[in-house]
Amino acid sequence: MTSVGDPAAAERALDAEFAETVRRTGASLGALYLLAPGEQVLWLDVLCGAPAEFAAPWTRVATASPAPVADAVREDRMVWVGSQEEMARSYPRTAMVLPYPLALVAAPVTGARRWGTLLLMWPATRPPYMTGRERGNIASSCRRLARLLEEAAGQGHAPAPRAEPRVVAAADHDRFGIPSTAAEDFVERLPGGSCSLDLGGRFVYLSSGASDLLGCPANRLLGTLPWQSLRWLDDPAYEDRYRAAVLSREPIVFTACRPPDRWLDFHLYPDASGISVRIVPTGTPSPPLPGTARSASSVAPTRAGRLYQLTHLAAALTEVVGVQDVIDLVADQIMPAFGAQGLVLSAADAGRLRITGHRGYSAQTIERLDGLPLDTDFTPAGRALSNGTPAFFADAQEMRRLYPEAPQISGKEAWAFLPLIISGRPVGCCILSYDRPHTFPAEERAVLTSLAGLIAQALDRARLYDVKQDLAHGLQQALLPRTLPRVAGARVAARYLPATRGMDIGGDFYDLIRLGDTAAAAVIGDVQGHNVAAAALMGQVRTGVYAHATLGTSPDRVLARTNRLLTELSPDLFTSCLYAHFDFAARRVTLAGAGHPPPLLRLPGGDTRPVAVAPGPLLGVDPDAVFPLTEIPLTPGMLLLLYTDGLIETPGIDLDDSVADLAGRLARADDRDLDLLIDDLLSMTRATEHRTDDIALLVLQERSGR
Repeated sequence: MTSVGDPAAAERALDAEFAETVRRTGASLGALYLLAPGEQVLWLDVLCGAPAEFAAPWTRVATASPAPVADAVREDRMVWVGSQEEMARSYPRTAMVLPYPLALVAAPVTGARRWGTLLLMWPATRPPYMTGRERGNIASSCRRLARLLEEAAGQGHAPAPRAEPRVVAAADHDRFGIPSTAAEDFVERLPGGSCSLDLGGRFVYLSSGASDLLGCPANRLLGTLPWQSLRWLDDPAYEDRYRAAVLSREPIVFTACRPPDRWLDFHLYPDASGISVRIVPTGTPSPPLPGTARSASSVAPTRAGRLYQLTHLAAALTEVVGVQDVIDLVADQIMPAFGAQGLVLSAADAGRLRITGHRGYSAQTIERLDGLPLDTDFTPAGRALSNGTPAFFADAQEMRRLYPEAPQISGKEAWAFLPLIISGRPVGCCILSYDRPHTFPAEERAVLTSLAGLIAQALDRARLYDVKQDLAHGLQQALLPRTLPRVAGARVAARYLPATRGMDIGGDFYDLIRLGDTAAAAVIGDVQGHNVAAAALMGQVRTGVYAHATLGTSPDRVLARTNRLLTELSPDLFTSCLYAHFDFAARRVTLAGAGHPPPLLRLPGGDTRPVAVAPGPLLGVDPDAVFPLTEIPLTPGMLLLLYTDGLIETPGIDLDDSVADLAGRLARADDRDLDLLIDDLLSMTRATEHRTDDIALLVLQERSGR
């Protein structure tokens, strides 16, 4: 038994056993996660083989998350991931942030109770499997760690979550020393430059050749990070090469330009103590990378670039609104990002895959593929949807072995079938295809798999939005007049614009009512709110006004009776309204208003001004309200503009100033085509870009003199 009489001793004993486990298993990196008391989360307690900042994104892991360390403790089993490809297939989220060639095991640390998970990582050069003896040794180490934790808890020193993990060094083998002066002389005789970085990435040694090539003396670089002390290395891609070397323990080669035009090759050789770096001018012959047949390009990771790319695309997917926006985004950004030439985006609908968008395919091909059942075996889409696993085919021969007819239909040479699934529910399938054979590296598969989840969320959200918009648009159009009646003696035009925020539905309305051969009524109103209730009340107001107007009722009585109807309905919504009666025989216009903005009158000479309508209260407030009449002459060529407040209300601007500004624009507008006149008024209105309110306009122009 190990004595654990005080917290420091208990901690040292645990650290020593953990470090010995990392050394004994030959792992390049180790981590010990412990279960937080009373919480469904694992916290990182001890780390070995990498600096603490590397583990910053993973210091807390929920036990319910799809990650190896969580599965190990939740299911009480050893989780082995033997390759990057297996990681992308089984744990795409983990592969996204660890797109390096490595193998790992997550083993539960369990004794009298579950304590947590031991995580060990190896370079991908090790065999992609574990022997029974290896599993037994790791299980024994986990039992020893559990026993130490239980002993510490028994002494009242159970470990508690901390802000950062402890970092320990793996127990090391004895090494034959070399006198420091002889080692430095040896390095100085080598061509090019040599330097050494610790596991934290800081310079701990530089030869004179390295200082010359880097263009900076050693005393200014020692103890600094290259990407901070050398501005021309301040690029996430270069820092990522270093991270890849530390985590994969494989040699990495990259090229960088020292300003203004000197290109240098950096050869990174990592081990458990740090990284040796050889710097040579680009084009200088260098020895092959030791211990591996991998090429430098295959080892050099793209984590930073892929991660930033995924973040950018994820942000773009959160901004899409409708289904067509999703299609356009996938076609315009995701296809080029992955070099694809073809796209098919399908949505699951009534047991079939309905193609909602495509690129790079003929109409005949799309017609053949549209409407396939969800369980189709004609293409891999059915299987991908049923098991929720993406399918990748690097060439037509690989596809033909399982789906003989599919390559003939599309004419493509490589495919990625990405199932779009939300909470186990199939939403659809996204297919990226290539005109030539295309290999899918593990990191690319991981990114595509992650993107599939984002596309599924965006597509499901967009379909719901489109349905809601169609419903709102249909309801709004049903409540507004489909066409304006022809009125002898007047030219008329109208327009309705919904708010750009909300449901695209509101309470603004207009109507034009023929009252025989010599009269007509124009009405415009605004029900409080921008929802279904406002639209429903708007329909009732419009119906009430129409019913009373067709009985020949005067404008004040039309508003009074409609007001009484609304107060009896008691909808808790108020309505502004303006009613104008045109008498072409008597040549007069009679108006009554209920808390509505004044109409604008434009005379043939261009003089434009608001009509001083005697004010009345909003409809629905006072059942006994009175609505005074205002009368103006109906002169040849005069134009009357009725509008709702969405056209003139702008935050920070006085309402009277907005009305005056609108009058000035109306005075300058060309009235030869009233629809174009409305276009001009709307195009000059700042409120139309991001409308928080809907807008209705109704224009009438006397034409007896034309």
